[in-house]
Amino acid sequence: MADTRRLFRTWWSTGAGVPQKTEMRMSEVLLKGVRPYGEGDGVDVLVADGVIAEIGAPGAVAAPGSAEVVEAEGQVLLPGLVDLHTHLREPGREDTETVESGSRAAALGGYTAVFAMANTDPVADNSLVTGHVWRLGQEVGLVDVYPVGAVTVGLKGERLAEMGTMATSEAGVRVFSDDGLCVADPLVMRRALEYSTALGVVVAQHAEEPRLTDGAQANEGERASRLGYVGWPSSAEESIVARDCILARHAGARLHICHVSTTGTVDVLTWAKELGIDVTAEVTPHHLLLTDERLETYDPVNKVNPPLRAERDVDRLRQALAEGVLDCVATDHAPHAEQDKCSEWSAARPGMLGLQTALSIVVETMVRPGLLDWRGVARVMSERPSEIARLPDQGRPLAEGEPANLVLVDPDAEWTVRGPELASIAHNTPFEGMRLPAVVTATLLRGRITAREGKID
Repeated sequence: MADTRRLFRTWWSTGAGVPQKTEMRMSEVLLKGVRPYGEGDGVDVLVADGVIAEIGAPGAVAAPGSAEVVEAEGQVLLPGLVDLHTHLREPGREDTETVESGSRAAALGGYTAVFAMANTDPVADNSLVTGHVWRLGQEVGLVDVYPVGAVTVGLKGERLAEMGTMATSEAGVRVFSDDGLCVADPLVMRRALEYSTALGVVVAQHAEEPRLTDGAQANEGERASRLGYVGWPSSAEESIVARDCILARHAGARLHICHVSTTGTVDVLTWAKELGIDVTAEVTPHHLLLTDERLETYDPVNKVNPPLRAERDVDRLRQALAEGVLDCVATDHAPHAEQDKCSEWSAARPGMLGLQTALSIVVETMVRPGLLDWRGVARVMSERPSEIARLPDQGRPLAEGEPANLVLVDPDAEWTVRGPELASIAHNTPFEGMRLPAVVTATLLRGRITAREGKID
């Protein structure tokens, strides 16, 4: 409570407590030669007054003289990306990330909306903290920042947080999660799911039975045993997912599963969806690409929760994403200070950067092998996340009259990941030095270019 009062004093004294409306300067932009969803021949797209005003053959779209012309022949046009799972660290750990720095990373990565997780300090378990995060995002104005509300007070898993107040506040909280910790008590989780139905929100579960992961450091298996790590069993994830699917079925509630990492969880989700249970699930880019072979380096940059799994799990996750058993990709962008990662493995904090590398990794793991086309990328990185969070103006079709939340991608370009060159304050990327495909050339939020050619506009 003392932390919340301190935040309130800071928030009000700086003027953030006074209702404000972010002014978005309207602009006209002509995107020339783009290929919507990477399909067909190039077309010209005129953006005006925050919407897609006209789509036509090259040279057939009459743009006002004031319009900015973006030469983008052959580039892929997609709806702006939406991330259901981002850690922006503010308030409390502004040394690792802020709403502003995270918004910059998101815009550069092609995102137009992100959901900021509740495990801040103080915890976002009330409308004061969620309102603070909402207003910060509005003031920065690079992406829509939606605060995620905690399910339980202080993330302690004991008492439900003020879900109703947060849902009906100015921030309009749509997603609730204790991410970083599991809502382990089945009675508390049942009550949260029941309450969520009346609010029209979704509960997102960090699936980890804590009694099965006490002291765990890495994926349970031969490699962890040989290297001396306490094993993290896949059953710790799968048992919670099965339990919560059953609870959601009886509550008639929507359930979302965070960062799916195992073959067994895919099996449980397949079963639940066949029964008609209203469950959705996400997978992270790093779980689509990296395996527990990374343990051989002993480098804590590879430590993440849930842990990197075996190659067979990675293969199954890719297939499940292509088939729709896994609904979407979410970054679980988790910045950490150098002192929290540059240590012995057991003492290091779990987490990786993800906002600026996510699209490229999805292209590498899903598009290049032929598991998804660009329309599929739009589905798993924009449309389905928007539907899960019930965002009315994100993930919309590329059609005249639709909101101009867009991203332009050069599918033939490549880039090399360098942690210090990323927009985040922290540098903890496991992809350091990797050559990745697909470059975001421009991001538009309601028709305004927020990032282009690797720079904030």
